[in-house]
Amino acid sequence: SGNPAPWNETMRPGDNKWTMTIWGRDLETGLAKFGYQKTPHDEWDYAGVNVMMLSEQKDKNGKMRKLLTHPDRNGIVYTLDRETGDLVSANKMDDTANWVKKVDLETGLPIRDPEYGTRMGHRSRDICPSAMGFHNQGFDSYDPKRELFYL
Repeated sequence: SGNPAPWNETMRPGDNKWTMTIWGRDLETGLAKFGYQKTPHDEWDYAGVNVMMLSEQKDKNGKMRKLLTHPDRNGIVYTLDRETGDLVSANKMDDTANWVKKVDLETGLPIRDPEYGTRMGHRSRDICPSAMGFHNQGFDSYDPKRELFYL
């Protein structure tokens, strides 16, 4: 799902639940199996519209997993277990992404840097990425033979 509105974040308090969310659905019923919100209360208009790449890979314990990898406009590449919705990894594409310090893998929540917030009464400068995003609607793919993602 996309970004919340209006863009002025002060007018919409809270996480704005279910916006900026990767959804997993049951193929038989169409019911939601899980939802992972990447940028709660998105105040930068990152929108989260990039491709979801599917792969099957071994985790660090050697177990094969069905994964979903999403390079988001917010500068984070997310990988989820596409059957359970569990967050496997969330890494910055580049250290210049400064709105977030890191994503807590236990809670799935971004640890924001308040210096780069857009709240009323606070002057922010040099927010990265900009509203256009770090990676915006690219032609992404996964090569299962090389086990590499291409962005």
